[in-house]
Amino acid sequence: MYEKIKNDILGKKYSLSIAFVFAKKSQEINKKYRHKNRPMNVLSFAFSKNDGEIILCKTVIRKELKKFGRNYRELEGFLVIHGMLHLKGMTHSSKMERAERKYDKKYFYRNRCGVRDDQSHRGRILQGRKKS
Repeated sequence: MYEKIKNDILGKKYSLSIAFVFAKKSQEINKKYRHKNRPMNVLSFAFSKNDGEIILCKTVIRKELKKFGRNYRELEGFLVIHGMLHLKGMTHSSKMERAERKYDKKYFYRNRCGVRDDQSHRGRILQGRKKS
């Protein structure tokens, strides 16, 4: 699912693994490597120039859905982008925020506007909106 984004941000030669862990494991990893005793929505670790891992915690992500005003898929995707930009060497800054917006808009923003990717229809198709 994230291969296209990975190739766009990190390049085709980059070897990326994405792991999902429970909150307790996320907290253990965060405490050990970042000295912060709380679970995180996303953690990223570069092992070498072309090899890294992103660790996601579904429990924390679900708790943050309202805070970010997104559905689960959108927030998970945004966090994967965030982690990839860290693996690329970016730190929290306005430059990183611009890159996040760029990739978020490219890969996920359209989904919030009623357009989605559908491989069986060879491209994007419009979804009908339900009347309230």
